[in-house]
Amino acid sequence: MRIAIIGAGVAGVCSAYELAAAGHQVTVFERRGSVAAEGSFATGGHIAPALMLPWLAPAFPRPGAGPLGWQWQRWRQQRKPATQEAQDRLLQLARFSFERLQALRRHLQLDHERAEGQLVLLRQDKDQKAIQAGLERLQRLELPHRLLDAAQCLALEPGLNPEIALHGGVQLGVGEVGNTRQFCHLLRSEAQRLGARFRFHTTVRSLEAGAPTRLVHEYTPTDEQLGSSPRRNEPQEAGDTQPAPLGPQEERFDAVLVCAGTGAAPLLKALGLKPRWRELHTLSITAPLRVLEAHPHLGPAAGLLDWQRQIGIARIGQRVRVSSLPRPHALELKASTLAPLHETLNDWFPGAMQAGQVQKWQGSHLVLDDGLPVLGASGQPGIWLNLGQQSLAHSGWTLACGAAAVLAHQISGKTASEVQGSELPDIRGLDITRSA
Repeated sequence: MRIAIIGAGVAGVCSAYELAAAGHQVTVFERRGSVAAEGSFATGGHIAPALMLPWLAPAFPRPGAGPLGWQWQRWRQQRKPATQEAQDRLLQLARFSFERLQALRRHLQLDHERAEGQLVLLRQDKDQKAIQAGLERLQRLELPHRLLDAAQCLALEPGLNPEIALHGGVQLGVGEVGNTRQFCHLLRSEAQRLGARFRFHTTVRSLEAGAPTRLVHEYTPTDEQLGSSPRRNEPQEAGDTQPAPLGPQEERFDAVLVCAGTGAAPLLKALGLKPRWRELHTLSITAPLRVLEAHPHLGPAAGLLDWQRQIGIARIGQRVRVSSLPRPHALELKASTLAPLHETLNDWFPGAMQAGQVQKWQGSHLVLDDGLPVLGASGQPGIWLNLGQQSLAHSGWTLACGAAAVLAHQISGKTASEVQGSELPDIRGLDITRSA
């Protein structure tokens, strides 16, 4: 089949690899100049099936204005029986996805920045009491975890500030952190080896469902690119960024998979698909770790989540990244906006970051009211959806590999229930029909 993928974030790149590995002719359209250039650029990088469940999020007893208003609505939505059933399927997908990530890493020998371990930090006794029901749910779902006291947390993460108030923590048995963008670049190369083509600086303008599906795209280079041509002998990447004719161009495909994040909404609206989207925004800061011989454990060893503040901390190679959960309003990247991230890092790892080299980032994502992703057929012939993963936890990476494998299986029309020996999870209830 000729298959188009719209969007080259972590969802799109994983989908490109899986579909190319299944023998399809894959073309990826990306409006930016590289993979992982928007919503996947500087995400928290946390990967753990347990983070997909709402047990980590504080309960909101009444509605409020601003960001808490949306969180309260999501909290109510997540307690509906249909949503809880979808969450159970999401957990199955997350478990499968984690296994798929490990399999890809071994099979393709992907060497990217990563560290094993996830620790949820509880500042006060009331924090532990607040998540007790969540811990019981983890137990019922057989998700490995261990409740730790403060001393055990310090032994696990020796760089933690021993002077800050720390009641204890929850060590997740399955979890890691890593460099999402670096992973995307490595997997993109593997997809290209299988024949996938990436068309950067190319914006998809419209879709027309059918057999085949009509896709209109336009080469949208930067002003710099329009005013210059590639230098002689300058390396070019498999035709990805070669100049193309200006103006709308039409192509037809047997299937189109939409992984375009916030760019998906206008395309789907034109098709008559109008789910109750919300646009959420995530903040992160990243900087090199300070290296001091006298303090070899100055920063985090792996991944941590401050439960009370809902802020994640991750070791990314020789850097540290601090990230927020998604919020419903975009914010200016100024000192007051980023202060909670800096304060949280300084609470737990004082002096760990080289503050003069901070990279600031804000990413945007689409999500439905229940906060769950949208995966599967769109209801329109030939058009499939892989959206909303980044609204969960501190990274959509947890689901990306598994969702891509399941969707590649469905798009291919295969009836077998396994991928390389792993049973495929059931993703019914995660499609767009629940927004009707």
